[in-house]
Amino acid sequence: MDGNRRWARQHMFQSVMRGHEKGIDAFIDCCKWCQEAGIRYLTVYAFSTENWKRPQEEVNTLISLFVQYLDEALRDFIGENIRVRFMGETDRFPQNLRGLIARVEETSRDKTGMTLNVCLNYGGRCELKDAMQQIARRVQSGELSPEQITEQTISDSLYCPDEPEPDLIVRPSGEFRLSNFLLWQSAYSELVFLDVLWPDFGPEQFDRAIAEYQTRSRRFGAVK
Repeated sequence: MDGNRRWARQHMFQSVMRGHEKGIDAFIDCCKWCQEAGIRYLTVYAFSTENWKRPQEEVNTLISLFVQYLDEALRDFIGENIRVRFMGETDRFPQNLRGLIARVEETSRDKTGMTLNVCLNYGGRCELKDAMQQIARRVQSGELSPEQITEQTISDSLYCPDEPEPDLIVRPSGEFRLSNFLLWQSAYSELVFLDVLWPDFGPEQFDRAIAEYQTRSRRFGAVK
């Protein structure tokens, strides 16, 4: 969900926080569109491991926004039968946000509708690092030998190993890169890049991304 800061500057707001607030509105709308379209899994990149490099004031305000807006938004999603999970090293966040994360995950655990993954303090390289450490501990304990490590072993050691790999990754804001997002899982994902800042992501852009995906021939390395 990229482009909040640029959106705020383009609209001459004194604070980039207005862009982040508008971005949360777009996030809530996008979740509803995905649910209505019958999409079973949605993963959104809300705060990366690199975002800590931003000015401390902006980071603090972002965390406050997560607490303020996610509580209300995710409560609405729970009422709509959505399971909410968080991916990333969330231990770095303050206690009030960690408490919200734990409460939302526990309350929505048994929901059977769409699964919403919210990536907070997430990085694809960090996820792989954590997976490698988990596998190394199994080797060290004698549970696993190096020769027994397979691609499935790595997949099973990721943050949400019980979920399918993404079919489609949509990157707004005019950038053409993954930015450390789902590096292992995206090996065969279809990519759609849109020249629209995230706060302006609306039904037209959502439909365009789905329509583009429907034109793709997914061969997964095979010949069809």
